[in-house]
Amino acid sequence: MAPLTLTSTPLTTPSGTEIDALTMLYPPLVVFAAALLVLVLPRIVGFAVGALSLASVVAVALFAPDGVLLSGTFLAFEVQPFFLDDFSRLVALGLGFLGTFAVIYAYSSDASRVMTAFALAYVSSAIGAAFAGDWLTLVFMWELMAITSTLLVWHYGGDAVRAGYRYAIAHGIGGSLVLFAVTAHYAVEGTFLYGEPASISTGAGGIPLLLAVLGIGVNVAFVGFHTWIPDTYPRPHFAASVFLAAFTTKTSALILYRAVPEGGNTYLAYMGGLMAVYGVCFALLQHDMRALLSYHIQAQLGYMVAGIGIGTTIGVAGAMGHLFNNILYKSLLFMAVGIIIYRTGENDLYKLGGLWREMPITAIAFAIGALSITAVPGFSGFVSKGMVLDAASGYFGGPEHRALYWLLFIGAIGTFLSFIKLGYYAFLHGPADYEVKDAKSGQTVAMLSVGGACLVLGLPAIGWPVFTDLLPLIDGSGFAGPEGPETLDPYSTGHLMDAAILLAVSVVGFKIIRKPLSKLDLPDPAFALNPATFYVGRGSMLAVTETYRAVDAAAVGFVRRCYWVGNNPTIAVDRAARRLPDRFVRVEERHPANGGHPSRIHLRASIGLTILLVTVLLTIVVWLLV
Repeated sequence: MAPLTLTSTPLTTPSGTEIDALTMLYPPLVVFAAALLVLVLPRIVGFAVGALSLASVVAVALFAPDGVLLSGTFLAFEVQPFFLDDFSRLVALGLGFLGTFAVIYAYSSDASRVMTAFALAYVSSAIGAAFAGDWLTLVFMWELMAITSTLLVWHYGGDAVRAGYRYAIAHGIGGSLVLFAVTAHYAVEGTFLYGEPASISTGAGGIPLLLAVLGIGVNVAFVGFHTWIPDTYPRPHFAASVFLAAFTTKTSALILYRAVPEGGNTYLAYMGGLMAVYGVCFALLQHDMRALLSYHIQAQLGYMVAGIGIGTTIGVAGAMGHLFNNILYKSLLFMAVGIIIYRTGENDLYKLGGLWREMPITAIAFAIGALSITAVPGFSGFVSKGMVLDAASGYFGGPEHRALYWLLFIGAIGTFLSFIKLGYYAFLHGPADYEVKDAKSGQTVAMLSVGGACLVLGLPAIGWPVFTDLLPLIDGSGFAGPEGPETLDPYSTGHLMDAAILLAVSVVGFKIIRKPLSKLDLPDPAFALNPATFYVGRGSMLAVTETYRAVDAAAVGFVRRCYWVGNNPTIAVDRAARRLPDRFVRVEERHPANGGHPSRIHLRASIGLTILLVTVLLTIVVWLLV
């Protein structure tokens, strides 16, 4: 096996200082090393090392040059574990930034060193998947991400253990499909390296691409494949939920873009629209705060999948921008809800109320996250969600997907309703029944840092051009449209009117549905897959094992009878003859061996019938031998 070889490109910062060391760092390895150090160092030192390791990922994402930074061979296959382009740079920047403050949040939330080590190992594998430049490395990191995230869930014990098993099964199925897809891709293309573009092969009848989309679809929560999110994310330590909310699904959305050929896929786009509507509908029905946020992971992924499926420049850029924003505001919301659980011990939002007086900092952090996810002007979610809606409507001259646009628009209304509901019952409704403290200092730093990014990157004329300049396929506010150069203008009158309509409809709608909604408790029908999977799996296992047992028993019995016939040929012929009709043979009864005579077999068949029987027998023997 040839060793990996490292390529390094000199890099100059704005101050003129060369920092070649950045191109020598393999970020996943740095973060994994920090995960090991967390276990042996004093708690505060270990957590500081973990946060710094993720801050180094931000530095690499900002300053390292594009291209293949680490390449070599593995098992005689060419691999590129460290590949940087505009897409991986954006995702790594979001994951590194959020991860840094998630570690600070975990430290202040009394997370154990073992849990944080699992979390950092999980983050390491997710970053490795984002930086992968070939499908072989991607599969390795994908499976490592599934293992480490499962360990992170299991570590909490209790209900999280059973949910963790279901989580592992889901990701095992998805990972197996991706592995089959990558194998089929190699059979067609003869290489694992990303191409230009990096899509999975559409050869062999499109089987590789179909397998890849289905496998990745598990991780990005296609409708019907999504139950592992609301089943798992509400159960572990609340600080673990912050990590889980950001890394698997967002990394997988990037890989979905890499897998799908240029030009997108209409079916994929409409799956995104269904995800947006399905997710918000079941989010509205939740009592558990983290379950509500978990369904919104699916809903927000719907916008990313829709943008990737539309396939236009504005659609893909909007999807990637929404991915980046979702890393921030979704984790921020899990942080705020986690503090409510930490201080009150309560998960059911209907048992809360009036907490803004007791926890004003947490209320502010929640408000920033809620205003970002609902795409209120002035917050980063407004820009990226607006780009995906523009792509669906054909605003910039691309193909118009009117039905998809209305699905996404309905999803946006549902998002407003969900977070009005969550904010109302947790912070505003009635007087507080709890006298509790607000967030700790570390929790406050983490929330306000992430929330500050959500706010700054959405500011009119100041922040959003910086945000869009980070996006792939966009240069500042300009990009290449289907009919020539186009310029983004998220704060146009039309976009602001759409936002105002969304807000007005949602506020009025919540007033109308609030009481009926509080009495509804409809289960997600997709959860029927859990027992169905169990019984199908159990039935399949029993079918295989019982079939094997039957075949084994038949084979052993056949060999045993053959052995007995070989040792007792006369008795065997006698017994066989007794089973034939009397018109063929007559068998005299055997007499005792005390001076009597053995049984005799008298052939009664004609010569012609005898020849026929012998011929058939010999034919069967020859056929078996051949």
